[in-house]
Amino acid sequence: MAQKLVESVKSTDNELTIPYQKYVLDNGLTVILHEDNSDPIVHVDVTYHVGSAREELNKSGFAHFFEHMMFQGSEHVADEQHFKMVTESGGTLNGTTNRDRTNYFETVPSNQLEKMLWLEADRMGYFLDAVTQEKFEIQRATVKNEKGQNYDNRPYGQWSEINAKALYPYGHPYSWLTIGILEDLDRVDVNDLKKFFLRWYGPNNATLTIGGDIDVQQTLAWVNKYFGKIPAGPAVENMTLEAPVVDKDRYVSYVDSNIRFPALLLTYPTVPQFHPDAPALECLADIIGQGQDSYFYKKFVLTRKALQASIFSNNSELAGEFTMFVLPFPGTTLGQFEEEMRTALKEFEEAGVKQEDVEKFVASYEAGAIRGLQSVSGKVSKLAYYQTFQGNPNLFGKRLEQYRKLTKEDVLRVYNKYIKGKAAVIQSVLPKGMEQMAAKADNYTVDTTQENPFPTTDYSKVESRKAPKDDFDRNTVPASGKNPAVEVPQLWEMAFDNGIEVIGTESEEIPLVTLRLTIQGGNLMQVDDLKKAGLASMTASMMNEGTENYTAAEFENELEKLGSSISIGSGESSTYVVMTSLEKNLARTLELLEERLMRPKFTEEDFNRIKQQTLESIKASKKQPVAIANEVYGQLLYGEDHIMGLSSSGTVESVSTLTLKDVEDYYSNNYAPQLAQLVVVGSVSKEEITPGLSFLKAWKPTAAKMPAIKLTAPQPSKTKIYFVDKPKAPQSEIRVGYRTDLTYDVEGEYYKVNLVNYPIGGAFNSRINLNLREDKGWTYGARSYFSSGEFTGEFTVSTGVKAAATDSAVVEIMSELEGYYKEGITAEELTFMKNSIGQRDALKYETLGQKAQFLTKIVRYDLSPKFVKKQAKMLKKLKTEEVNALAKKYYDYNKMFIVVVGDKETQLPKLEKLGYEIEEVKVEGEVSTK
Repeated sequence: MAQKLVESVKSTDNELTIPYQKYVLDNGLTVILHEDNSDPIVHVDVTYHVGSAREELNKSGFAHFFEHMMFQGSEHVADEQHFKMVTESGGTLNGTTNRDRTNYFETVPSNQLEKMLWLEADRMGYFLDAVTQEKFEIQRATVKNEKGQNYDNRPYGQWSEINAKALYPYGHPYSWLTIGILEDLDRVDVNDLKKFFLRWYGPNNATLTIGGDIDVQQTLAWVNKYFGKIPAGPAVENMTLEAPVVDKDRYVSYVDSNIRFPALLLTYPTVPQFHPDAPALECLADIIGQGQDSYFYKKFVLTRKALQASIFSNNSELAGEFTMFVLPFPGTTLGQFEEEMRTALKEFEEAGVKQEDVEKFVASYEAGAIRGLQSVSGKVSKLAYYQTFQGNPNLFGKRLEQYRKLTKEDVLRVYNKYIKGKAAVIQSVLPKGMEQMAAKADNYTVDTTQENPFPTTDYSKVESRKAPKDDFDRNTVPASGKNPAVEVPQLWEMAFDNGIEVIGTESEEIPLVTLRLTIQGGNLMQVDDLKKAGLASMTASMMNEGTENYTAAEFENELEKLGSSISIGSGESSTYVVMTSLEKNLARTLELLEERLMRPKFTEEDFNRIKQQTLESIKASKKQPVAIANEVYGQLLYGEDHIMGLSSSGTVESVSTLTLKDVEDYYSNNYAPQLAQLVVVGSVSKEEITPGLSFLKAWKPTAAKMPAIKLTAPQPSKTKIYFVDKPKAPQSEIRVGYRTDLTYDVEGEYYKVNLVNYPIGGAFNSRINLNLREDKGWTYGARSYFSSGEFTGEFTVSTGVKAAATDSAVVEIMSELEGYYKEGITAEELTFMKNSIGQRDALKYETLGQKAQFLTKIVRYDLSPKFVKKQAKMLKKLKTEEVNALAKKYYDYNKMFIVVVGDKETQLPKLEKLGYEIEEVKVEGEVSTK
């Protein structure tokens, strides 16, 4: 086999370009190579031009099903070994499926590239012989659990499925979601799936994109070796379909027991992703419905008519959608709100579009596009995307130029063409008991009696294909190359007289700068005053509003002109301020950071609106199984009367009593330089950034200090189940664990227990996840972890499982903990853990965000960068005996809290048979009661 060089593209000074070389093998496989030696890592992406759009009526979900199946081993790769090999190589991996394509990808240290190519080639060319009925059944169950977790058991999770059925004609491949219809999965068998693979997963329907620290010629040789003899599949032609037509408004609705607020969605059919009108539609959505300066925000959120109001334009290969979404506060029917939304559109039409609004959108788009180039995976993904859908990887700069040419006339034209006076799908999502609130009675149902008008695939002529014999043994796993040298970022430091510690690192890869200011305190500042729990979060929200010199909308307007962002948030133990800016706009963005941080304008109007939003969000969380499980578990760990047992958002009771004066006092007292650390990463030096930080240097200290934290809540003397009833829940949420006495460290016992946890719950192929997901098919994912801060720590097992498996999942989790406690780690697990963790440093410092996270840890806990090398030595020396001793100390399965949120009628009787004491917990209002 041989490859043909199609083109070679180099960087240019006048256009943003991702350099690459493009080849095509004799079997039709397109190969794109991007060399980037800035970090010792590689990213491998295989994109197949097949998604749910290649499926047929009554046979949906195949492409997504294959995303799962392709991780289950192939002819030369044993079951569950794909994840293990990549993870043991120090890498990460995943796969994703959408309407139009499926991709599989790995990011690994550069010495592991040959092994990744061997793995991907094996599942492309040698997959079907490894498919068994047992694997098929397990993954079918896993997909069902994914649908339960991400759609059926999630607030507003089913709206997209309802929308697709109503928007697209019967039989249209976009009329079902990528995850498929469960009844379709129930009726197919393993042979149906094999035929689908043979039709669509040949090398001639795939793009292999490799980027990073590669040798191009050596990489090409490996690609030819492993992929070159894989036979081509049947020819594949691009699909085109007529755009869906909605001739009159279609009203549809459904009832969701997981929500507090009704939702109203209006969806208009638009254009495919590379249509010339797609950028203008995105800009239209931004102007009308995104951000604090948008029509929807000012008309609905600022006026406290809605909790949320937004618009998004989604364009796929065959069609597009323009969706308007609101969550109204109680008191207004959805019918009334529909009229208000239409009025907002008329107001927009009358006011017109300013070119300044278009320029803001373009600046934000450009900054986002550049941010996407921070990682080699981001660059590889762009190359693969453009090749798959346009046959030309070299579209990054051209696409950016297309957006730069947008005008206000373009935006008004697409509004008139696709939105004004056009019919839409109008969907009401209704809380249980509010069925009467629908915008209008449903007037549309899908006619399933009609003949399917869309093309089908003739699978009868699809034949099995087998590659000719190789001149090497594919059973032999390629050896790893020499370990790459991994260096932590070069740091610079300084300290201001007012107590701020500053740490930074310079990175010239892309013209971008990120600042992260951390102010210690957060919700912990209310440890002695629970009546003000949530005050730190409320203050942070208020800090994102207006300032002395700008309204909130004006401030956002200034940021959008620059393509910059500044956001403030608060959690349990700290408040954080994050700023990103293009290098060319850094000086102006720092001026805006000073304005936001030093000159906030706290108004009664903003306070009342944010207080109402916060209260309603807290109340809404009481209907969500995940939030309920986390709340009850937290209160067991820390007590209902301790600040750490409460959400950092506060409770209904505490937030209800907060006043504007409380916010002003929290800001004045606790936004203090002596509690702050600043991290600077990106294309700026210490000398260049220092003048722009003068406002931080002049910041006056306060009397604030971190409070003393005492923990008194008793931990379990015996394992006990705490059950919360969530009637008719399709899945149950489970939490298992307890509070530890471990505080954060990088060289002591906390670091070691995270190593100990890796084989049982820290990796994808850990004992707990393999048991519950891969062996049983009960869950989409299960994990365990240790977490800690300055004062305490936690051990937690977390998962959501299908309702029918609730009691069995508890049994299996406790069995795994018991086995680890009694028998400890195996020699194979110890080797796997050492290899995996020992090689993953190459992936830790690539992006600005990763660098900022690393530096934040150093400055927060006063660490030397040398701790990384010390950890490597500790890992290398770790013995079985030490692991087992720590397992004995921290995995006592006889002393655990078990929290279960599920359907009482069906699940509680089965749990009662397990032999544990059970206490029912009712979540009422803002606190749980036992």
